[in-house]
Amino acid sequence: MLPPISCPVCNSNCSPLDVVDFNKACEEMRGKFLKLSGIPIYYYLCNNCQFCFAPEFMKWELRDFEEKIYNQDYVLVDPDYLDSRPRQLANKLLSMFPVQGPQIKHLDFGGGDGLLSRILREANWQSTSYDPFVDKDTKLGDLGQFQLITAFEVFEHVPDVCRLIRDLSSLLASDGIVLFTTNVSDGQIAQNRRINWWYASPRNGHISLFSRKSLAILGGKEGFTVGGFSDGLHMLSRRAPAWASHLFPQAGTRPAP
Repeated sequence: MLPPISCPVCNSNCSPLDVVDFNKACEEMRGKFLKLSGIPIYYYLCNNCQFCFAPEFMKWELRDFEEKIYNQDYVLVDPDYLDSRPRQLANKLLSMFPVQGPQIKHLDFGGGDGLLSRILREANWQSTSYDPFVDKDTKLGDLGQFQLITAFEVFEHVPDVCRLIRDLSSLLASDGIVLFTTNVSDGQIAQNRRINWWYASPRNGHISLFSRKSLAILGGKEGFTVGGFSDGLHMLSRRAPAWASHLFPQAGTRPAP
């Protein structure tokens, strides 16, 4: 019998939800399946905020993730991460901030090899990329503060989500916003149901799965309100800065419960 665990987001009791094979990958949604590894990964679900997570990965060091997840085979489970996704997201940002972009400081947090930032700099943006697996010698405190931080496909990969929200808060200027992507689990995950959702895939490093409520509570820890443009695109802000005011009518806000 698995022991109960406290929720990293709201400190409520969590119950074991399901176990999946380590090689469960997002490519299953496209009909591509990896050979079973025989390594069980247990996911827990918070009884209050519905945050779903795999405690096993909280014990891992950076080198464990490099060796077992973000290795030379990672492209097999996420073929879009090297090129097509950063290009699509860069174009998305250029369309969202056609005038404001070059006038503000931007950080792409979790930016991989920095392709997205390079594309934006070609469009005269003041863009910096930071990724803990790439920029190992860079200290967060040396980066400065930014008016726009993007964290695309980051939240679901992080074992310590409270540290993540603190880090983003420390990097954000007083007139800043955070745009981030992660698919919310509402309607996809529930107690007494198998975890068949394609997004719950440990081989991709998807180890922290958020409900809308858990995102609101997590953001509230640093005084953020969470807004949502869709089930996958979200915004953190403390107020509506003038340079980004055009976004706020589009983003439905989710006050922390």
